[in-house]
Amino acid sequence: MGKTISIIGSGFSSLSAACYLAKAGHKVSVFEKNDTVGGRARQLVRDGFTFDIGPSWYWMPDVFEKFFNDFGKSTNDYYQLDKLSPAYKIFFSDDVITIGDHMDQICEEFERIEAGSSKPLRKFIARAQNHYDIAINKVVLKPGVSPFELVTKEIITRIDQFFKTISSEVRKNFKNPKLIATLEFPVLFLGAKPNQTPSFYSFMNYADFGLGTWHPKGGMYEIIKAMKNLAEDLGVSINTSNNVEKIKVEKGKTTGIEVNGKIINSDIVLSGADYHHSETLLDKAYRQYSESYWDKRTFAPSSLLFYIGFDKKLKNVEHHNLFFDTDFEAHAEEIYDKPQWPENPLFYVNFPSVTDKSMAPDGCETGFFLIPIAPDLEDTEELREQYFDIIINRFEKKTAQNVKNHILFKESFCVKDFISEYNSYKGNAYGMANTLRQTAFLRPKLKSKKVDGLYFTGQLTVPGPGVPPSLISGKLVADLIEKNEV
Repeated sequence: MGKTISIIGSGFSSLSAACYLAKAGHKVSVFEKNDTVGGRARQLVRDGFTFDIGPSWYWMPDVFEKFFNDFGKSTNDYYQLDKLSPAYKIFFSDDVITIGDHMDQICEEFERIEAGSSKPLRKFIARAQNHYDIAINKVVLKPGVSPFELVTKEIITRIDQFFKTISSEVRKNFKNPKLIATLEFPVLFLGAKPNQTPSFYSFMNYADFGLGTWHPKGGMYEIIKAMKNLAEDLGVSINTSNNVEKIKVEKGKTTGIEVNGKIINSDIVLSGADYHHSETLLDKAYRQYSESYWDKRTFAPSSLLFYIGFDKKLKNVEHHNLFFDTDFEAHAEEIYDKPQWPENPLFYVNFPSVTDKSMAPDGCETGFFLIPIAPDLEDTEELREQYFDIIINRFEKKTAQNVKNHILFKESFCVKDFISEYNSYKGNAYGMANTLRQTAFLRPKLKSKKVDGLYFTGQLTVPGPGVPPSLISGKLVADLIEKNEV
């Protein structure tokens, strides 16, 4: 007999789990506090401009394809996927590196910067590909229940890769600081400094250089719409503007949730909302992790974001642009080691309308600017404006154009918004970092240790931060529910 399952939140992991659980025959209902689905991957549409509010990089296309394949579908059934060429640009203080859409182009660019560097690059990416195969097909598919999950031949023979860091591996093979920054950049998606991230995670470099950077026409929200359509086709009930106020427990077992003052009886409750917030919906006796536990975790950064409509097409930019024209390590220190507003921030800019005309009116540009910052910082309008001035002045200088006088509108999003919109712990943007001590079975558990029938999914549990891991997290928790409850 199928179970009645209530899911809190409608981000990637929740929608993924909802699809798998509905396919298995359960009666699944999703409850979302905001008025649209998607969690952090929502969309802003204004005056003909379309913005992805959250994730904007489409990496690991195989993970998305596998998800839809599990339901007899393909990504092509829902959205058009285009490979970006070039993948992105990196602006340094004295040069610009362009990352092409295949290895030969990337090797040429590395040789231009540092003669002889293409040979170690090919070896590095070959190892990264090997790690990717193991990570995606073995490691990330483990539910994080036991350390013995990692006791496999493939992992044991590479155990040293968990105790070395990405930073040490990169610096052993490359000397030029621009190439080092280029190779260390992808692990920032995992939420930690390169010198605190196990070198096994170099599989992110293969995701970057080997598999390439893609774009779903219409933006990342097309994936959310596809997953929503799939879920509803499978019988999932999706309820927006439904704020879950309490997880109900009787005699150590969940009995359902309280939503907008109404009790929804459920055999199983699964929360894809922020893990810390989810536990505050329980009486203290049923919470697994204390406030001091959360306070001691290494969280991924928060972000200061700007969504800007420009009244002209911009020059000298690509779809994705990284501005590393200041000190990479100094900014990382101001995020992780001495949390503070950065003195000279690195930043990222996304112009989807460069490659996708549907995302801006004719002759205009859709711009998404992001500064990574430490979570839990003071967040005021004055600080937002101060930092906007800093990055827009640098942007104008590095791209040799005036843009300030061509801004039609500007909206911002920062720490306070991550908390109010997503109940995000300390306003973090990407979940909990994948450091050695926060990997696999060392992350918060998918299944509650204190409440029967209560489960969790998303960026704070396994496998970790990012969109592809969130899809996988939904599958892992659905499989665990099937194993334990059915």
